[in-house]
Amino acid sequence: MTTKFKKEETIALLKKLVETPSPSGYTKDVITMIQSEFEEIGVPYVTTNKGAVIATIEGKDVTRHRLLTAHVDTLGAMVKEIKSNGRLKLAMVGGFNWNAVEGEYCTIHTASGKTIRGTILMHQTTVHVYKNAGTAERNADNIEVRIDEVVYNQEDTRKLGIEVGDFISFDPRFEALESGFIKSRHLDDKASTALLMNLVRTIQEEKITLPHTTHFYISNNEEIGYGGNSNIPAETVEYIAVDMGAIGDGQASDEYTVSICAKDSSGPYHYELTQHLIGLAKTGEIPHKVDIYPYYGSDASAAIRAGFDVKHALFGPGIESSHALERTHIDSLQATAALLFAYVISDMID
Repeated sequence: MTTKFKKEETIALLKKLVETPSPSGYTKDVITMIQSEFEEIGVPYVTTNKGAVIATIEGKDVTRHRLLTAHVDTLGAMVKEIKSNGRLKLAMVGGFNWNAVEGEYCTIHTASGKTIRGTILMHQTTVHVYKNAGTAERNADNIEVRIDEVVYNQEDTRKLGIEVGDFISFDPRFEALESGFIKSRHLDDKASTALLMNLVRTIQEEKITLPHTTHFYISNNEEIGYGGNSNIPAETVEYIAVDMGAIGDGQASDEYTVSICAKDSSGPYHYELTQHLIGLAKTGEIPHKVDIYPYYGSDASAAIRAGFDVKHALFGPGIESSHALERTHIDSLQATAALLFAYVISDMID
């Protein structure tokens, strides 16, 4: 059984997702969007106390379940300090390098709901003033937000409603190009989320009966290390994290295939389940690469660390320049969608 890849629907949903700010800890808006999507699709779901969403489609076997997860939380920042000149010092949310966001437009989300625009810059940006503008270290002491309001001091900034602890989101700059490339911040992991959501829609619309009851877990704390490791149904036997493939020197992954991870910094993924995925890709002639990600962890590895007795695996689209100005290709999304579908209609490994 095969199903047609919904290219335009996937791109439209991905654009909507990445343009909804959701740094870890500030994901209510994007979770509300996910809930609305599931309601429109007509699939039952629950919302956890942590704010994640788990939708469930009952299959023939209701005793041994599968779970697939993708995360909608992204990198971001919080206001660490309001400086004497009214600008903002930042604390990172998630792991990235400061140079990856230097020069980026951003939005400050105040507790009242008001949003204020700004730009992330080095304090020593002006080359006509600072001799070390190009060499000064990109760190939390030197990076700041220039607020797009008239402020001269701390008091002016606080009058805007900005306080320590407010979240800051980075502009995604989404583009889908005729060449097939899609570039944007936060493709990690909203590309996979879009694919999971459209998989659920396809199953419902085409009235496909799955061999096993399957849960679709949209997590919201992955970037800080503990997204999908709670509220896992006790019947779950196989746990798949659908997350980005890491591209770079020495890596097999690319932007045109689905990347199947054999091992990351947490250790090897479940061998038999990983081989099952590789077998499905080979049988279905799905373009794929098997890879090892040296500095990486997933919701699946977080679940294993939390002590869950599940078989875990990881695959997803190849994402170039992760945690920065990311890019993938529609071919990689299509290959990932194909493996997702092949997996959910396959028999469970013993």
